[in-house]
Amino acid sequence: MELGSRDNSNRNAMSNINVTPLVDVMLVLLIIFMVTAPMMQQGVQVNLPKTQAKALNAQEETVVVSMERSGKTFINSQEVSSGELKAKLATMFETKTKKEVLLKADKDVPYGEVVRAMAEIKGAGIERLGMITEPSQGK
Repeated sequence: MELGSRDNSNRNAMSNINVTPLVDVMLVLLIIFMVTAPMMQQGVQVNLPKTQAKALNAQEETVVVSMERSGKTFINSQEVSSGELKAKLATMFETKTKKEVLLKADKDVPYGEVVRAMAEIKGAGIERLGMITEPSQGK
């Protein structure tokens, strides 16, 4: 065998792309999204107010659930105990077609209490739940 006549089969570059690692990564991402997607849809659905809100019509009767720092809960201006909230709202909205409630909670009310009240409101059959907030003083 001569020096110059080597076997050229080793010199040919392999032009095939190995897609196995790409497929592995895509399968892992697919599994992650399949597992996390149902978790994103759980929880309490809240319709948050827009940045530019229009004024409420005067003829619309708006039900406001207020929560004070002391732990008292009110429907409009009537005080209710925490266990009665769901039942009272259910009876109030039995005949109404527009089932909308606004929730106004003091900033010092514990988060768990606010979420509990939101769950009771939604459990009473309320379709839309809005949050009342004050605009911030800064930009």
